[in-house]
Amino acid sequence: MSFSTVSALSPLDGRYAAKLSTLRPLMSEQGYMHRRVQVEVAWFIALSDCGFAEFKPLTGGARKYLLGLVSNFSEADAVAIKQIEKTTNHDVKAVEYWIKSKFEARPELLAASEFVHFACTSEDINNTSHALQIQAAREKVMLPAIDGLIATLRDMAGKFAGVSMLSRTHGQTASPTTVGKELANVAVRLAKARGQIAGVQLLGKMNGAVGNYNAHMAAWPDFDWEGFSRKVVETPAPLGLGLSFQPYSIQIEPHDYMAELFDAVARANTILVDFSRDIWGYVSLGYFKQRLKPGEIGSSTMPHKVNPIDFENAEGNLGLANAVLRHLSEKLPISRWQRDLTDSTVLRNIGVAFGYATLAYASLATGLGKLELNEEALAQDLDRSWEVLAEPIQTVMRRFGVQGAYEQLKEVTRGKTVTAEALHGLIRSLEIPQEEKDRLLAMTPASYIGKAAELARRA
Repeated sequence: MSFSTVSALSPLDGRYAAKLSTLRPLMSEQGYMHRRVQVEVAWFIALSDCGFAEFKPLTGGARKYLLGLVSNFSEADAVAIKQIEKTTNHDVKAVEYWIKSKFEARPELLAASEFVHFACTSEDINNTSHALQIQAAREKVMLPAIDGLIATLRDMAGKFAGVSMLSRTHGQTASPTTVGKELANVAVRLAKARGQIAGVQLLGKMNGAVGNYNAHMAAWPDFDWEGFSRKVVETPAPLGLGLSFQPYSIQIEPHDYMAELFDAVARANTILVDFSRDIWGYVSLGYFKQRLKPGEIGSSTMPHKVNPIDFENAEGNLGLANAVLRHLSEKLPISRWQRDLTDSTVLRNIGVAFGYATLAYASLATGLGKLELNEEALAQDLDRSWEVLAEPIQTVMRRFGVQGAYEQLKEVTRGKTVTAEALHGLIRSLEIPQEEKDRLLAMTPASYIGKAAELARRA
């Protein structure tokens, strides 16, 4: 069977392939090979500048050619490396051999070819490559998508800041809020989570087989290999990697920063699961309508249906993303002694976690773009819920020392259908200043929103 989107095992490369076109070049195996070539080239060029008699500084033309191997890396190059791997049965060695094969027509590079992958263990290349993949995915795909959601939520929070809405605590009618304030709550939570994602330092180590520079010092014992490694890791691309230096490791970088990052992404996703469910509920209550898309069908048998599918898809994909992210964060920091291989296959699924999250962010963006506020339904719901004014009435009563204020309102309202007339009758009978009575009499469920509008506009 030839591979196509309909024969793909994973929906990320099948049904949803077109929606992940920005992530795929970064987190695919081709993206992984690309970063491995980048790391090997950066290390090789840096070695040439160390002052070793055996490896003279490379000429400008050689440097340009090497950097071109990185900037021009293509799918054909990735396929060529995979062909070499069929013989080596070792993916990093295949990258090394591919780079060396590019030296054959260049005597200067051919003479220095043994300095490709010099003193490196495979994990020196792999851990930095994964960090570079994550760096690119975070900056180019994940954060922009989250930023787009935050911007939309803030815009909607401001637009609907003064639109009153009945709250529901425990599913029961509660003190009113505004639509904008509820959206602002999510925007603020998500912005904080976004900051935590962006704030995680991405680490890289290049210190040999067990983290002690053993092979390096065997070759040149008096050279500052730790300082050199730090320089390669921290120097911005293309001559370095632009990561943060990890000074202590076993054979593998400990992956604690990955766990921190994946936990941060999972927290953001959990906020969005909460939001997806709430919007789903508000659509069900009629607070929001959804713009119709020509030709779209909500049910195969019920023609009237317009389902909140974008929020349902988001919830499902966020759950899948978090399932993988949590396994990654729990498993990756654990390695038996100085190295086992259980992390290797797991690390290849970072793109899966990011893929499902990216799908969810796109679904939410689409869903939010379809929403239309149904102010009539909001107003009707509020007008049926005069019992929520029991709170301000009893609070004012307590201010003026009316004994048993809470109990009086409980007797009048709990479990009963409360009308404006009944509440107004109670207010007129209270022994409180007339101006306070007038203020309470003028209050409606729609006007009892506290600082909600102000808070919404401030988010």
